[in-house]
Amino acid sequence: MEATMDHQSKKHPPGLYLLFLTEMWERFSYYGMRAILILYLTKSLVSGGLGMKESTALMLYGFFTGAVYFTPLIGGYLSDRFLGQRLAVTIGGITMALGNLVLFAHQSFTAVYIGLGLLIIGNGFFKPNISTIVGELYGPKDKRRDAAFTIFYMGINTGAFFAPLVIGAITDKWFAVQANGVIEYGYKYGFLASAIGMVIGQILFNALGNRFLGDIGKKPVGKPNVSNTGAVEKQKMTKVEKNRTTVIFILAAFVVFFWAGFEQAGGALSIYTDKFIDRTVFGWEVPTSWFQSINPLFIVIFAPIVSMLWVKLSNSKRGDLAVPTKMGLGMIMLGLGFIVLLFAIMQTGSDETNITVKANILFIVLTYFFHTIGELFLNPVGLSFVSKYAPVKFSSLLMAVWMASSFVANIIAGQLGALTESMGYFEVFSVIGASVIVLGLILLSISKKLVKMLGDDDNENMEEQVAKAN
Repeated sequence: MEATMDHQSKKHPPGLYLLFLTEMWERFSYYGMRAILILYLTKSLVSGGLGMKESTALMLYGFFTGAVYFTPLIGGYLSDRFLGQRLAVTIGGITMALGNLVLFAHQSFTAVYIGLGLLIIGNGFFKPNISTIVGELYGPKDKRRDAAFTIFYMGINTGAFFAPLVIGAITDKWFAVQANGVIEYGYKYGFLASAIGMVIGQILFNALGNRFLGDIGKKPVGKPNVSNTGAVEKQKMTKVEKNRTTVIFILAAFVVFFWAGFEQAGGALSIYTDKFIDRTVFGWEVPTSWFQSINPLFIVIFAPIVSMLWVKLSNSKRGDLAVPTKMGLGMIMLGLGFIVLLFAIMQTGSDETNITVKANILFIVLTYFFHTIGELFLNPVGLSFVSKYAPVKFSSLLMAVWMASSFVANIIAGQLGALTESMGYFEVFSVIGASVIVLGLILLSISKKLVKMLGDDDNENMEEQVAKAN
């Protein structure tokens, strides 16, 4: 099976949907675990948790969610040079399943550190490589690329949508035990379900990979060239490749601030929802973890619309919006989401011991709506952008660099979330909202400059010819 398909074909290759399903189950595993992690860490021992202080738990949560985006640097390098993307995805999936099984097997701080460590390592192998394989299904000029990554992104969020619902039902309803007025939540069974989801995804990927992906991702693409004398030849980048790599790093720097705000969802926003949002709907209290499904639900609903928008714009006379422009708009949308939340905090305050009124559930729903639209404008097109412009010999590594921006972002997110305990939600969330809006406006202002740095295909071909001649 060839790595690319006819550019004129309107249908996406079937390999995209296999990768969709593989990523869907991996995200079910990750987001299911993530939905209950902060609750598991902070709930009391009698409630099935570990009784960790909120500020400590938020910093640990931030370190974990950050580290899963740092290890792809190592996993991307190893897959480019030695393993190949397909083998790396399998190694990552198995390791992550083991991590969840450790969290299930024993409820202790030691098990938490071992289990989270395995999840961090496994994600490093899995995450950059599966996204790179998606990019390899399409040629560099294929107009379906942005749409394909948006469809792939639906796979991510289909898993992310169902995970909190299933895991939340397991922990809060099916395996929860009430005794003497105290509910003991079944968090360990939630981790077991996350492990099972990961295993299902790996079975599909390995059973159907040869049929739908052919040889894509089997061989390392970044092995050093060896001359006739046996000496390793240094792999040089052309001027165009250097410029494009620079743009990737610049955009990654902006993305840090987007994710620092966005990742409050699983930490400080989750705690705020648990304590200050009226979660009663028609007399039934919605489990806190279920709110983690709002964002992926909106993704599944609006991703096809956004995908069609990009295709329609690309076929128009003016052409599609530039990637930096899309990302700048996405950052502004994230900021607007925090502005909405400020109105809720003005009603409730930040002191849980003196709550006079809880905020309407629609505040948090509307906040997630703006965050989702911002995410759709930023992340799928960012993945598509890196897969298109990263030099082939460094494709997985640069995809990992892109994801490493989330490492820094989540560390910052954990620190910001911890500040809500001392400074208050209003102060922290207003700073986050204002900052990302300003940075979004800055990115819009330099968008044309960044696009110019990318060069065009003619310049790229000329550079390659010069390099070969030398």
